[in-house]
Amino acid sequence: MRAIFLIFLFCMAGASAFAVEPLPRGTPESAGMSSERLARVAAAIQSDIDAGRMAGAVIAIARNGRLVYHEAFGWQDKAANVRMQKDSMFAVASMTKPLTAVGAMILQEENLLSLNEPVGKYLPVLDKWAVIDGVAGEAKAPFRTVPPVRKPTIQDLMRHTAGLSYGNRGQGDLFKAWPASGIATAEEVTGAEFLERIGSLPLFYQPGTTWDYSLSFEVLGLAMEAVAKQPLEEVLGARLFRPLGMKDTTFVLPPEKFARLARPLVNPATGKPPATFDATRGVKFQCGGGCLVTTAGDYVRFQQMLLDQGRAGKQRVVSRKSLEFMTANQLNDKVDVSRLDAYANLEGYGFGLGVAVRTAPGIAGVMGSPGEFHWHGATGSLAWVDPKEKLAVVFLAVTPGPGLRFQNRRVINALVYQALE
Repeated sequence: MRAIFLIFLFCMAGASAFAVEPLPRGTPESAGMSSERLARVAAAIQSDIDAGRMAGAVIAIARNGRLVYHEAFGWQDKAANVRMQKDSMFAVASMTKPLTAVGAMILQEENLLSLNEPVGKYLPVLDKWAVIDGVAGEAKAPFRTVPPVRKPTIQDLMRHTAGLSYGNRGQGDLFKAWPASGIATAEEVTGAEFLERIGSLPLFYQPGTTWDYSLSFEVLGLAMEAVAKQPLEEVLGARLFRPLGMKDTTFVLPPEKFARLARPLVNPATGKPPATFDATRGVKFQCGGGCLVTTAGDYVRFQQMLLDQGRAGKQRVVSRKSLEFMTANQLNDKVDVSRLDAYANLEGYGFGLGVAVRTAPGIAGVMGSPGEFHWHGATGSLAWVDPKEKLAVVFLAVTPGPGLRFQNRRVINALVYQALE
């Protein structure tokens, strides 16, 4: 009887251990990767932790549908002496955008949204947008404006060609008038107040002429709420989070999960942590451009669905053709891409809907395959999908500031690709 009980406990423990894995497990060698070479990933991350450059990190790597590497390093909260766990939760900033983009594609499949319709059709307060007369960075208030050659569309929002920007991406009165950050804005004002504010301001560029990273996904999220008549949490929850088993992905972090939130290191110069999004405080509207909290396991589930052309097991989440369109380069030679090229390691990339899209093996400062797509977050996290290699990678850390953030994008990229056999 005791033996049967012990066998039962062993089976339950095994089932529990399997349940926490986001994807079926496989050895690196079974998926065409080298365990020995993957050890270099751990060494690089640990080196940064030991040097005090970041508190900790979690990385998940899937290849050929198998989770081949999933490890936690360092501290979730060093000040509180809490070690990092594989299911530690991270505010992932702009890594929110690809999920919002897929959600928008699903709403189009449900005939609730059309990518080629003007933004103002869904958000009437934005139907009268004018465009700054002259160069945005030189604009002085009161602003002189001209009519738009055409109205910005939902597709423009998703590929950052709607004429918007962030207020912190330039000088001059127009940049100062626009909100500097989607997250900070969502902490301060409601969605209606945000739309009223930007609706009263001119656009930076004629729609469709210029790629500029922008508040467009905050606008997109509010358009999605308007057509679905639901908060963005529920729009994406019903269509992505719950179907994919992303139980720890949310815009509204419940108090019982506060203790799992990864925290940045204290700045030794100020004695305070850097200014980052604190998900425990909540937001006044759920911003589709940067307000999600998630885990590496949840995010790699999402990535695997993208690799599986919109399927999660036997369930169809989004159509294959929607994903093909979303991950295709949406920028032609009529679009000024100088601001995209100026991003570290993105020269030679195009841009799809919510994701940068690699168009050639070379040119960019990092390795990859044509068709690879990705987007990263200002808090230091990064993720990419390489369909040719059947590879998905998510790296979560809290390392705000461009220095280490850009370094990690290069280092993690090189060390993952060098482990391919």
